Amino acid sequence: MNFLETVDFSLIDWSRAQFALTAMFHWIFVPLTLGITFIIAIMETIYVRTGDPAWKKITKFWMKLFGINFAIGVATGIILEFEFGTNWSNYSWFVGDIFGAPLAIEGIMAFFMESTFIAVMFFGWEKVGKKFHLTATWLTALGANLSALWILVANGWMQNPVGMHFNPDTARNEMADFWAVLFSPTAINKFLHTISSAYLLSAIFVIGVSSWFLLKNRDKLFAKRSIIIASVFGLVMTLFTIFTGDESAREIAQTQPMKFASMEGMYIGSTNAPLVAIGILQDSPEEHTPSMKDFAFSIEIPNMLSYLAYMQPGIFIPGIRDLVHGNEKQGIMSYFDKIKRGKIAIQTLKDYKNALSENDVEKAEMLKMKFSEQEFFDNYFKYFGYGYYFDENREKLEQNAHMLIPHVPLTFYSFHTMVILGGHFLALLLVFLILGLKDRLEGKKWLFYTALFSIPLTHIASQAGWVLAELGRQPWVIQDVMPTIAAASKISASSVQVTFWLFALTFTALLIAEIKIMITQIKKGPIS
Repeated sequence: MNFLETVDFSLIDWSRAQFALTAMFHWIFVPLTLGITFIIAIMETIYVRTGDPAWKKITKFWMKLFGINFAIGVATGIILEFEFGTNWSNYSWFVGDIFGAPLAIEGIMAFFMESTFIAVMFFGWEKVGKKFHLTATWLTALGANLSALWILVANGWMQNPVGMHFNPDTARNEMADFWAVLFSPTAINKFLHTISSAYLLSAIFVIGVSSWFLLKNRDKLFAKRSIIIASVFGLVMTLFTIFTGDESAREIAQTQPMKFASMEGMYIGSTNAPLVAIGILQDSPEEHTPSMKDFAFSIEIPNMLSYLAYMQPGIFIPGIRDLVHGNEKQGIMSYFDKIKRGKIAIQTLKDYKNALSENDVEKAEMLKMKFSEQEFFDNYFKYFGYGYYFDENREKLEQNAHMLIPHVPLTFYSFHTMVILGGHFLALLLVFLILGLKDRLEGKKWLFYTALFSIPLTHIASQAGWVLAELGRQPWVIQDVMPTIAAASKISASSVQVTFWLFALTFTALLIAEIKIMITQIKKGPIS
């Protein structure tokens, strides 16, 4: 019996839906926590250096909003980590030694530091000196971002598994090089791009809320000062987000070519590949490729995709068809061959386990040695996850290969939504900074309303980035090594459905509560 015949796809779909639900709700709160702490620290630094009580008033206002957001973000984050054990226990077992280490460091070091100094930050205004309080504020910001570092290192490893070796005795991947995991280019780019985009979101939030005060003709000094700080901070971080996004895309082109092809809607590879600035996908008539699309309309920049991916316009960029069916001229192995090689890796592990159970020591030792050989790793084990899709029947094998294509429209539109909104934020921040520095903000109602409506747009862009990152690498939970269908716990789909709806109701209630509390605090305004 083939592995796919044993898979409960209903369980997989509901488990994925529940994890996506939790992650997306959690990510509503996290970006604001990451960025506004640094904006608060900058404002308090100005207060300490100038002694101006107005800056203390400004700092305490934004600190209250941070505290509300932080509390709810922690609640959703705890649930997210528990789901690795409840819904994805096979994954947790398969990579526990690697994935667990960054999360443990995050809990022991970063979260401990953040939770310790946050108490001083909120309750120490009249109990400790100005400089000590300022230090606590900066350490709270640093702790929050260190938490993000370790979580994103773990996620980066899932996107590009490095620094590991496979132990056939335990059937687990184990960490071989901690520094390779920590300093993986994928992890570094993911961390820098994620936090810089969070800083951008926080800056737009501060500007949007400050714009509301200007619309109401309230607390104008507070609003204008907040806008200046947030505009400078946000503009710098927007430029950095663009830079890190470019670096991330280049990394994806090399380590996750299928994701790269999907986010560009590229089905047939080419040299001098154009960059699609705007496009509308349509169904492809091609037989046996139901997930393949083509453009009904597109605006393209000639040669730009090849240049952005490899800094050389003449480089060949593989399309989805090249990756699935192979391209011998370009040295691209087909998914069919990868599936067969992955099957050999899985079968070698099974043969080793059988040899152990039959006390065939010589055969067991011979098979075990294969897993430490570089040649076996390069030719077979690196495709381990593809082996789950093997089928002796050629037609079924071809159908299975197409299951390895992510949802192209969602990947494509998520990427382009993120990029287009990024351009909007850059222009908005530039306008606010110029007008703010010239003290010409008053009366610009159109600009204030644009800033207010941009607050939800930042969340849309942020969520689109994660949809691209996670959906774009499907069906892999660990790129090329473990597919999602092999990662789920052996539980009933109905139990996951029940918890899905419970979480959906709980998270929605938390979000409504946060918005109401936030609005109440904003309406009160800055209080000395």
